[in-house]
Amino acid sequence: MRLLCLLLFLFLAALRPSAAASGGGRVGEHRALLDLKAALGDPSGALAGWDAAADHCQAWVGVACDAAGRVVSLNISNLNLSGPLPPAVSRLRSLLRLSTAANQLSGPIPPELSLLSGLRFLNLSNNAFNETFPSALSRLKNLHVLDLYNNNLTGVLPLEVAELPALRHLHLGGNFFSGAIPPEYGRWEHLEYLAVSGNELGGPIPPELGNVTTLRELYIGYFNSFQGSLPAAIGNITALVRLDAANCGLSGKIPPEIGNLQNLDTLFLQVNGLSGGITPELGMLRSLKSMDLSNNALTGEIPRTFAELKNLTLLNLFRNRLHGAIPDLIGDLPRLEVLQLWENNFTGEIPRRLGTNGRLQLLDLSSNKLTGSLPPNLCSGNNLQVLIALGNFLFGSIPESLGRCKSLSRIRMGENYLNGSIPSGLFSLPNLAQVELQDNLLTGGFPETAGSSISSTLGQISLSNNRLSGALPPSIGKFSGVQKLLLNQNQFSGRIPLEIGRLQQLSKMDFSGNRFSGPITPEIRKCKLLTFVDLSRNNLSGEIPAEITGMRILNYLNLSRNHLEGEIPASISTMQSLTAVDFSYNNLSGLVPGTGQFSYFNATSFVGNPDLCGPYLGPCLPGIPDGSRPSHSKGSLSSSFKLLLVIGLLLCSIAFAIAAIIKARSLKKASEARAWKLTAFQRLDFTCDDVLNCLKEENIIGKGGAGIVYKGVMPNGDQVAVKRLPAMSRGSSHDHGFSAEIQTLGRIRHRHIVRLLGFCSNHETKLLVYEYMPNGSLGEVLHGKKGGHLQWDTRYKIAVEAAKGLCYLHHDCSPLILHRDVKSNNILLDSDFEAHVADFGLAKFLQDSGTSECMSAIAGSYGYIAPEYAYTLKVDEKSDVYSFGVVLLELISGRKPVGEFGDGVDIVQWVRKMTDSNKEAVSEILDPRLSTVPLQEVIHVFHVAMLCVEEQSVERPTMREVVQILAEFPKPKPGEDSSANEGSVPPPPVPVEETSSKETKEDQQQQQQQQPALQSPPPDLLSI
Repeated sequence: MRLLCLLLFLFLAALRPSAAASGGGRVGEHRALLDLKAALGDPSGALAGWDAAADHCQAWVGVACDAAGRVVSLNISNLNLSGPLPPAVSRLRSLLRLSTAANQLSGPIPPELSLLSGLRFLNLSNNAFNETFPSALSRLKNLHVLDLYNNNLTGVLPLEVAELPALRHLHLGGNFFSGAIPPEYGRWEHLEYLAVSGNELGGPIPPELGNVTTLRELYIGYFNSFQGSLPAAIGNITALVRLDAANCGLSGKIPPEIGNLQNLDTLFLQVNGLSGGITPELGMLRSLKSMDLSNNALTGEIPRTFAELKNLTLLNLFRNRLHGAIPDLIGDLPRLEVLQLWENNFTGEIPRRLGTNGRLQLLDLSSNKLTGSLPPNLCSGNNLQVLIALGNFLFGSIPESLGRCKSLSRIRMGENYLNGSIPSGLFSLPNLAQVELQDNLLTGGFPETAGSSISSTLGQISLSNNRLSGALPPSIGKFSGVQKLLLNQNQFSGRIPLEIGRLQQLSKMDFSGNRFSGPITPEIRKCKLLTFVDLSRNNLSGEIPAEITGMRILNYLNLSRNHLEGEIPASISTMQSLTAVDFSYNNLSGLVPGTGQFSYFNATSFVGNPDLCGPYLGPCLPGIPDGSRPSHSKGSLSSSFKLLLVIGLLLCSIAFAIAAIIKARSLKKASEARAWKLTAFQRLDFTCDDVLNCLKEENIIGKGGAGIVYKGVMPNGDQVAVKRLPAMSRGSSHDHGFSAEIQTLGRIRHRHIVRLLGFCSNHETKLLVYEYMPNGSLGEVLHGKKGGHLQWDTRYKIAVEAAKGLCYLHHDCSPLILHRDVKSNNILLDSDFEAHVADFGLAKFLQDSGTSECMSAIAGSYGYIAPEYAYTLKVDEKSDVYSFGVVLLELISGRKPVGEFGDGVDIVQWVRKMTDSNKEAVSEILDPRLSTVPLQEVIHVFHVAMLCVEEQSVERPTMREVVQILAEFPKPKPGEDSSANEGSVPPPPVPVEETSSKETKEDQQQQQQQQPALQSPPPDLLSI
């Protein structure tokens, strides 16, 4: 009986909490959600609708309840929330789905989440959670999806996740996890998706992963640095659909067992150190659609088994050491769309049936040793967009079918032995953007396009060094969008047509080494964006047209070796943009202008003109004025001077009175303008008053067109940097969209981007509050007294880290952001000399706020501005890439971008002159303050820099590609003698003060992630 009573008591006791939950659980969850709202930073007011008086199941955004009124789903993604995730969320005990993705949540992941025992979906991705993975989450036995992508989690990969038996989807990528992948990750019985990419992992890839036979997607690449190759056990995961192991330090051979993955449709192994032949078993992957084995050290030939890859659409094998003929089977692949084989050692002919499937879109066979002629049906189906085969031994004519290929946008066939004429219709294709046929044996004339429309996107025509002849047709004036027209070293004749003046976008015109005759057309003055004109080595006659002065930004003018006569127009000397001229070997006469830019030119620019005279060439003959002028006689101006002095004093008195009145009125307005508002992008422990206290003269640490920067110490001891932007126009009733756009910048979170903590504003002034960087800017350190302390390892690390920051802005943040002012002074260094990109995107805001006179803030800084800005007045992501290339040249040479090379010469021009763009000559520009440096590593960085500063923007790589290429070069392993494989070079001896650079463990891991450097690609091919 007692036992029965005891059991009854326990049963009733168990019922009481349930009854309480049914009666008070709804109220408890309501209170938990309100506590959650109170604890989170919400600068955008996204949770303003969470009204305590409203029903949370009916009216609250992101909250969903079941039929019993219990909260089962909470989705507060992408709401610009900040601060730590409060434990209050764990009081929603019925929760099945929780997503806080794409906010700015920080701090550790709360272990209290383990109390949500029924949770099936947990997404904390794209935040700033830090510290290690909480082991308590191993209690979530019902969890199906765990997504922690793109946070700041550290430590080893958590073993606890292997104890989640129901897990289907696990994403741990984009963090700072280190160590090896645990063998315990082979325990899951239901896992379908596993991503550990973008961390700092090392060690071998465990063969136990092959036990997870349910896996469909596996991502292990990008910035990890594994040892060895893929394990043979990978072939056991027969359900695998996607395998991405790119850029993660793999070496050795591709395991033949990979051929067992019959369901695989994507295989990415690019940017590794894989060697040996391409395993023939890859031909067994009959479901494969995309295969990228590029940027490795693979040898041998393309396997014949590839004939079985009937579903293949993309095949990338570029930058390997493959040889032999391209097998005909490649031309028979029925679905092939993209084929890139450049920079190998392929020989023989291009498969004749290539393109007959009607699907081919991109073909790049550059830098091989191919012979024979081009296949006739490359554009069958009118889908071909890019055709690149430069740097081979191709001969024969260009197929006429390409002149009917309406989809074609880029054709680059230079540096071959092609003959015959340019196909009719080629220059009239509707989508054409670039034509490069230079360095061939082409004959015939310039294509006549009368009666045809020309693509407005056609920006470059390069026909240099061929055997083209005849007169240029008047229809050349229809190429209104052309920026570069290079016809040098041909046999063109006749007059330069008047219609050349219609090329309003033209920036570079090279007609040298032809047989043009007649006068220089004055219509050239209408090409106001020209920066480079070379008409040398022709048969031009008549006088130099004074209208040339209409080209206000012309830098280079070469009219040498013609039959020009008359005087050099004196007005040309007023062209401040001219940095180089050559009038030599003509029939010019008279006095050479000695003023303006001409005062900087030497005699070599004028030799070969017997009748020219002037400071460089000797005295003028009698009858020719020598330019001397009588000096002005000094008259007595004392009375006039006194009158002017009296008038000046009177005006000053009036101005002072007006200023006093304005000052009195402004004092009244100033009190209104002092109503400051703080907008925070994370939880801050200071106020606007604390920020304003920093604005003292002694706290200034930087000045520029974008404002003044102050160092500040907050009451809690935190150091910040405060940027005071130029004042807005008085009377402006709005902020020109500043607030909305600065909100976007405030949400950006990346390890190598300076974090914007918040901003203070009133009606006139805006103060941006950033995290403080103790070591200042790269420019200050590199070009200051401490530049010698910045040794090569640190410079290389800074280059990689800054590239990662820019890559994030261009490719990974939302919305995508252009920096617009990349320079060494906008790369800041923390206490460990880790790089952080600063001032991104502010140029647009400065322009919008009325400070458009500050050109350096809008379009970039002098020495960093991409050349296309001169004729487009626009910037894009490739403009940032150019500027970053200049920064790389600064790191290599230790020189500033301008001011050290003579008037009008910047660092890019100087480097090209010193090295002839030959990477082996990099020692000519190396910073003499550096101690012994690894030569091959410097060459590698120099190669990347020269890719970035290519004149044509389409020839530059993207920032994602820059990061990958920079990360290709391997650091020597501990104990390995680097001199054995890379060599070193001491720069010219200069006393250097010894210093030791502090390097964190993460820095060392990043350096160990680098990949083997292969041969350089043709400039621009990485931009495809």
